[in-house]
Amino acid sequence: MKYLAIVVTVALLAAQLSSQQTATFSTTANVVTVNVTVTSRDGKSIGNLTGSDFLVYEDGKLQTLQSCELQKLDSKPLEPILPAKTLQTREAPKPAPAASAPETPPAKADLRDHRLIVMLFDISTMQPQEQIRAVDAAIKFLGTQMTTSDLVSIMTFGTELKTVLDFTADRDQLISTLHAFHVGESSELATMADTGADTQDLSGSFVADETEFNIFNSDRKLAALEDAARRLSHYPEKKALVYISSGIQKTGVENQSQLQATVNAAIRANVAFYPIDARGLMATAPGGDATQAASVGSNLYTGSAQQSLMDNFHNTQETLDTLAADTGGKALLDSNDLTLGMTQVQKDMSSYYMLSYASTNAAEDGKYRRIVVKLAPKLADLKAKLEFKQGYYAPTTFAKMTGANKEAQLQEALLSDNPVTDLPIAVEVDYFRLAKGKYFVPISVRIPGSALSFTNKGAKAATELDFVAEIRDARGRPASTVGDTIPLKVASTTAGEVTRKQIQYDTGFTLGPGKYTLKFVARENGEGKTGTFEAPFVIPDLASGNALRLSSVILSNQVQAVKEQIAGAKNSKKLVSADPLIDDSGDKIMPNVTRVFRPGQKMSVYVELYDPGVMQFPSQGQNQGQSAGFASVTASVAFYQGDKKVMETPAVRVNRLNAKRPGVVPLRVQTPLKSLPAGQYVCQVNVIDQLGHKFAFPRSSIMVLADGGAGL
Repeated sequence: MKYLAIVVTVALLAAQLSSQQTATFSTTANVVTVNVTVTSRDGKSIGNLTGSDFLVYEDGKLQTLQSCELQKLDSKPLEPILPAKTLQTREAPKPAPAASAPETPPAKADLRDHRLIVMLFDISTMQPQEQIRAVDAAIKFLGTQMTTSDLVSIMTFGTELKTVLDFTADRDQLISTLHAFHVGESSELATMADTGADTQDLSGSFVADETEFNIFNSDRKLAALEDAARRLSHYPEKKALVYISSGIQKTGVENQSQLQATVNAAIRANVAFYPIDARGLMATAPGGDATQAASVGSNLYTGSAQQSLMDNFHNTQETLDTLAADTGGKALLDSNDLTLGMTQVQKDMSSYYMLSYASTNAAEDGKYRRIVVKLAPKLADLKAKLEFKQGYYAPTTFAKMTGANKEAQLQEALLSDNPVTDLPIAVEVDYFRLAKGKYFVPISVRIPGSALSFTNKGAKAATELDFVAEIRDARGRPASTVGDTIPLKVASTTAGEVTRKQIQYDTGFTLGPGKYTLKFVARENGEGKTGTFEAPFVIPDLASGNALRLSSVILSNQVQAVKEQIAGAKNSKKLVSADPLIDDSGDKIMPNVTRVFRPGQKMSVYVELYDPGVMQFPSQGQNQGQSAGFASVTASVAFYQGDKKVMETPAVRVNRLNAKRPGVVPLRVQTPLKSLPAGQYVCQVNVIDQLGHKFAFPRSSIMVLADGGAGL
């Protein structure tokens, strides 16, 4: 059985394509653009070719070219602007410029023979000093290194993506726009951006947004970048998106499908991604700086805390490096000269040919189309080198599919390397030991009701949700699968209320310890929106090692009868009986997948301790030699902000072991949240096995919304 918690705010990432690789994109007319760099044996660009000199194949079939345009890009820098004009003292932040009507995009003729560069400042990840460093580097580049071929656009991302200035060669306007940035804006989100994996010693944070699906979700940064790529897809030319941030932190349950969808979106949009880490070259102090909560126990002295900090820092850079490599760009990491990442774009984007053709394959099946570009046989003696992207994914239109095709689409989405991320979903993966070598793995999935499309049928409003999931082991072999169709029917008068709430789907699997990969596909059948989630997870072997043996920690604010679940899986009675989250009366602890709570709610924390220290004593009614025992385990929950403990619950003591599951001590702590002000907290569960002389302090991040905030 499986149980996975996924937080997916469906979003795609826009990445960029290097000048040395061909980007492809599809329009409604099924037109594909392929950018080709042609160089001689000595590395010089060849700029005298025509359309008849190229042969373009898609999946082995020769295509008919519609156009062939040479984009001649110059690398000659403009006359430098005086330093007094480019760099100004920053005694106080200037107010942000007043909002203005969107400018008319440049005409196609205006883009000919130009290098298109987008500077995207992710202010949600940067502290004020990092924002200043990033803006100063951009101004220096514009004032001293911008070339005659460069057109630059400026975007920002705080709580939403904004195009501040469209493509222009006007350096005065560009520099004035950057000087007008309100330095420090959204910087309070920077320390919230690093959610990190749940740990025992280091705090995580959140990414603030209006809805809980965007809190604790690094994918929304990819969503903003994907949105940027979509905006740029209107221009068939190559684009370089310089993404200036302080990294993209992993959350511990990474959606690999989201990352792949981001890369695919970049390829379609003909965008290459050039990330720049605005933190520059950094040294991490042992135990962390003042923004980190203090370490607990001996971790500071054993080095585990420092190792965790280093891993956390490198994790913020790993996604940047991956996006750059997979889209043809280059990442600038660990450098104090941020302009190097901007000049790299100029080095990579030399003159190239834009070839366009109408694909002979009109099927909107979402499959990968392989592209090969060759020179005509008459140019065989030229010995030229051609560089281009190797293919693209065709679009998929759900509305055009028949019932059989819709079922096939789910299976294709499960197997495809081209994930679909139109449906916001949130998932959590947990594990509980049932016996030696056997674990129950529950999967909890949340979908916002606002994503559902209901159809009125008399007094009822109805829709359907399809779910399919597959778990593969470390060797890539299928370990378990599940598929469900959940009909949703509500009164037409209350359908509006459902769209303001969330739908939770629960299922589970039984697995042995080991490394696995979960791929999950959800689809609502009203409009056909589909979401894909993929992530690795590990089930530890809790029969070995000297550490305290704990299950996953479940944070919940709701208990619900299984029979009343709107989207519960059709699990067998045997499976339900194995689920530790379901009690004898049929009530289930519902995991709060998004880790977002309200002050008026009560938080319930559930965790299981295995093989505790036990004091034996003779049991009544047993034969001599037989004995029973009791444990002495305490559990409490503490809430931290930074290094400050805001609240701690009284300790709960448990002495009895589970009568049906030998060697298991169930621990449950409940606490009202009314005394916690709105904000982000580190929730630490303190578990002490007094007889076993062991303890553990698992941590995870939560968010308490203000009254009236977007919620559950």
